[in-house]
Parts: sequence; C-alpha cells; structure tokens
Amino acid sequence: MSDADFQSVVAQADLCRLLSACYYEPGPELVEEKLFDSLLIAATQVDPALGALALLLKESFEDDSIDELLVDYSKLFLGPGHTLAPPYESAWRNKNSDDPVDSVQALIELYDDGGFAIDPDFRDLPDHVAVELEFLYTLIFQQAAAMRSGDRNAQEHAKAIQSSLQTRHINIWLDNFIDSVRENAERPFYRNLATLTMGFLRSID
Repeated sequence: MSDADFQSVVAQADLCRLLSACYYEPGPELVEEKLFDSLLIAATQVDPALGALALLLKESFEDDSIDELLVDYSKLFLGPGHTLAPPYESAWRNKNSDDPVDSVQALIELYDDGGFAIDPDFRDLPDHVAVELEFLYTLIFQQAAAMRSGDRNAQEHAKAIQSSLQTRHINIWLDNFIDSVRENAERPFYRNLATLTMGFLRSID
C-alpha cells in the first residue's frame, strides 16, 4: 500500500465526516472550528472536481448569516407543517414495498456490526442523514486504519459493511432526498451541500 493510497482513503473519511456535520443545525461552531477550510482541503485531496464544489459551498456559507441558514434549515428539515426535505431514510422508503420500521431496525443492526455507537446525547432518529454519513465515515476510517496496519480481514469486513450500507440504505433514498434539497432550498448553501454530497457518494461507489 502506497502512502498516496492511504492518504486518499483518509481524505475520503475526513470529507464524509465533515459533510455529516453540515446536516446538523447550523451554529457558530462551524465558523469557530473552520469546518469549511478543512472540508475544502479534504475534498480537493479526494478529487479536484469535488474541491471546486467544496469551494462553492464555503463561499455560499460565508455569504449568509447563521440566522439565514437556520431559517432555510428549519424549512427543509424540520417544518413546522410539511417538511420539504425530511432527512430520514424511513421518510423516503416506498411505503408500498418497504416497512420503514424494518429498514430502521436493519440499519441499527448494521451499526452494531460495524462497531458504531450513536452518542447517547443525540436526540434524533438513527436513520438521519447525518448519522448515516457519520457511520460511512467510520467504515472508511476503519479501512484506512486496516490498510496502514496490514489487517486484510478488518479491511474486508469494513468494506463489506460499507457495501451493505450503500446498496441497502444510502443508495435507495439519498438521490430523492438530494433532489428535494436542491429543489426546495432557498439559500445556495444547502443546494451546494446537496450537490457536493452526491458528488462524493458517486466518487466512492
């Protein structure tokens, strides 16, 4: 394994973790932690085309106030009333062919298989887009660590769980969710976030 290969996987993990953070309620910590500087670096390391999208995301964040983003975030993901882009897998499952409760239970079991524990302070549903992306980050990071240590079994285990996560969960609903965010977001920030998220996921398929 070359150092370049290792760094590429680490960059994928970093980008996934930072994208996950963007789907939580926006607050001043995004500025304080210089999240978008880190995101731009990681995205550029993964693929210059993703870096260009990350730059647009960074610029659109800097063009708006936190209050403006909060209004858009609430309309898209919270309501009240009709939620324009519910950030939950179960909300996008075809009710005629899939039981949303079963899909959530299957996801929880996959979390267990991957050694992933949701923070006890997290007060939302386990199929939230931010949680699924954080789990994906965990799996990519596990692969990077296994690559570095030469543990082929651990690498293959993490890769198999990642494949299940993407084919049985993320790929089933994220396209529709992303399209809804793009269509309904009032601020460029969330449209750019949706575009970058989809570009990243397609880059690791």
